[in-house]
Amino acid sequence: MFMQRRKFAVACAVIALAASAGAVQAAGYPQRPIQLIVPFPPGGAGDVLGRIIAKRMGQELGQSIIVENKAGAGTILGAQTVAKAEPDGYTLLLSSGTTFTVNPAVYDKLPYSPSQDFQPVGMVGRAALIIVANPQTPYSDVKGLVDAARKQGDKFSYGSFGIGTVSHFAGEMFQEAAGTHMTHIPYKGSSPAMTDLIGGQIPVLFDTVVSAMPQIKSGKVKAIAVTTPQRSGFLPDVPTVAEAGYPDVSMDTWIAVFAPKRVPADVVATLNAAITKTLQDPDTQNQLRASGFEPTPMDGAGVARIIAEETPRFAQIAKRAGIKAQ
Repeated sequence: MFMQRRKFAVACAVIALAASAGAVQAAGYPQRPIQLIVPFPPGGAGDVLGRIIAKRMGQELGQSIIVENKAGAGTILGAQTVAKAEPDGYTLLLSSGTTFTVNPAVYDKLPYSPSQDFQPVGMVGRAALIIVANPQTPYSDVKGLVDAARKQGDKFSYGSFGIGTVSHFAGEMFQEAAGTHMTHIPYKGSSPAMTDLIGGQIPVLFDTVVSAMPQIKSGKVKAIAVTTPQRSGFLPDVPTVAEAGYPDVSMDTWIAVFAPKRVPADVVATLNAAITKTLQDPDTQNQLRASGFEPTPMDGAGVARIIAEETPRFAQIAKRAGIKAQ
């Protein structure tokens, strides 16, 4: 009788332990699909990157990650959506420095706070910016560009893919370092700017390597220099602006994942681990590079440091150049 009671007690304990383990597993994250807000239009570089990351991250997490495009107002619409979402890890934002360092510099008021409404989760990728010129221009390097711009003053123009965009900031950073007074010609996106560059309506354009690389390889435009500290792995023969004697010209574009503030630390850690594993996948790496982005694993603290460094720099450039959102 004693042995039977003992076996029964042990059996009950095992059942209780199993039930407890099942409850813990059921309470684990994630238990349902995750929504990834991408504040860029479908088909663009940011959207493509988001879908690449969402697919692989979903496999790592064991749940689908559904991409939803909420483009508009310089990423503000998408960012606002995530800022107001429940801090449970089921609504995330995949965005660029535009949301966190550019917008605060060009808008007097935003419907979200970059520091108080978001928790950085991890970096996904970075892409260099590049100065490209019409192939008919007489210069092919930074020195020649600077000499021509200084000679012509404000009659010399440069294009960007919009007022208050990272390409606009790169152009003004270059101007300050080189002592030029070029007239800024903003476009509504990279595509129309590139069209006018090829057509000779503007002599130079500050663009991303992502957008410019096909035109460079086809010979429709020529590369002058990249605005990153190191040469781009996609265009290793193209020098940096720093190599031409302007080390203060340093700017790129980055993409990272963010969650609403107050998301539990263990959820953030789970998401960051999934991003890290995603970026270690060779197929995902190839897809990112094919889109012009270099896979750049980095935790949330690292992303926060970049934002802290860039925010005052962008604010100073905007103030000196009088850059305001329109």
